[in-house]
Amino acid sequence: MSEPGTDASPDTRNGPPAFAPRVAVASLSGESDAAWARAAAPHVGCAFLGGIALDEPTREAARGLVDRDREEFLPEDPLAFVDRQLSALAGAPLRPAFNVRAAGPSPVAEAAAVCAEHGAVIEVNAHCRQEEMCVAGAGQSLLHDPERLAAQVRAASEAGATVSVKCRTEVPGVDLPAVCRKAHEAGAALLHVDAMDSEGVVATVVAACPDAFVVANNGVRDRRTVREYLANGADAVSVGRPSDRPEVLRRVRAAVDEWFDGDREGPGRPSRAATDGSGGGPA
Repeated sequence: MSEPGTDASPDTRNGPPAFAPRVAVASLSGESDAAWARAAAPHVGCAFLGGIALDEPTREAARGLVDRDREEFLPEDPLAFVDRQLSALAGAPLRPAFNVRAAGPSPVAEAAAVCAEHGAVIEVNAHCRQEEMCVAGAGQSLLHDPERLAAQVRAASEAGATVSVKCRTEVPGVDLPAVCRKAHEAGAALLHVDAMDSEGVVATVVAACPDAFVVANNGVRDRRTVREYLANGADAVSVGRPSDRPEVLRRVRAAVDEWFDGDREGPGRPSRAATDGSGGGPA
């Protein structure tokens, strides 16, 4: 197996992968902190912490979610929280990332600057479908307003951080490949796609954004699910709910390594190591 890497290498199709091994753990609200990431580190190349509400509209939405017995991070100072959590991952053998929610670009830029100081990816949350967060103008609502999403991505990128966008399929009225293309053009090097029950949409996002690093999410548990996503062109996969189960992470890691070591079924996309001669080591 390749060793986990943290080098913030170029996130382009012709360069090394955004992280290696090509397994991530995906943010779970109120649970995904530095301790959670360190527990997963032996098996993954990236951990998406958060999500964290950055501004008053999203913090008010998060308080509403807590009132409905949902777990949320609600520190007094969100930026200080991001800084503390990333500091706690200094030296960890993975690439850190932070999933953030905001109604506008300014708070995202501030968080991106913190992430950049730690060599961490910032992930704009265009994924949360909870009503409170969507009414606040964050989460899934951004998929219906690609210009606003692009503004957040652009602000984060201009602050110096590598940017990911977390999104989902099966949102009525949303042309996800077109939204992803606009986000990528605005500076999103990574596209983190929750495929829901539409795994084939991953291939359409890949086709629309051939230079993006596409991470497929939802139901990643075993060799079969890993291979389905990679055959659809994903560059990596992420594990959500069972991210605290080492046996699942080991199984997924083994399947990913097997695929990129050359035992694949279906077209997929060639590994960056195969196209640039860089080998399969840390990225």
